[in-house]
Amino acid sequence: SNEKLDQFAGTVSHDLRNPLTVIKGRAKLLRSEAPDEHVEPIERNAERMETMVEDLLTLSRAGVSVDDPEPVSLAAVAADSWTAVSSGDSVLDVDIPDSVELKADGDRLRHVFENLFRNASEHNEPPVTIRVGTLSDETGSVSGFFVVDDGAGIPESDREEVFEHGYTTNTVGTGFGLSIVEEIVEGHGWTISVGESDAGGARFDVYTTGKN
Repeated sequence: SNEKLDQFAGTVSHDLRNPLTVIKGRAKLLRSEAPDEHVEPIERNAERMETMVEDLLTLSRAGVSVDDPEPVSLAAVAADSWTAVSSGDSVLDVDIPDSVELKADGDRLRHVFENLFRNASEHNEPPVTIRVGTLSDETGSVSGFFVVDDGAGIPESDREEVFEHGYTTNTVGTGFGLSIVEEIVEGHGWTISVGESDAGGARFDVYTTGKN
């Protein structure tokens, strides 16, 4: 259950943070005494473990139903999320009118965008252009949003697996990013699909009012 997973994640997080802090502190002390080839793997793996702890905590709460959503600006949430994960090798194009709002948990919606942005940046050779826009139903009303990139894309044979816990093709990734996205989307009562963008990259469609 989500409650048990949340308790487990909190315990694991608490029990791992202190030893990770010790490891990072000792590695820092070794910087002046040991060759970089020995110190850098320690620091890199400690940072990866920290990321896994954060992802585990996020995942434990991601699927909890959103019972009291509030109107949030879709463009503003996308832009705010980009500031947390942007890199010099990626460009974000937000094609969403400021007037477009969704009823959502703003913090969890940011996690959706952040993880989709990271996925595009980390799984493609730079530079990568990421575009965010709205989906419309047959009446022209906003029915969701999409995130696309111009990278290498996701092979059709892998698209059923990308949302599974631990699935990743990146050696430095945790494999939780897209599973967190799916859990949050479903917690809102929405649906998500993955396909190919017009540029041949990945495309994620999040339907907030049902598919077209």
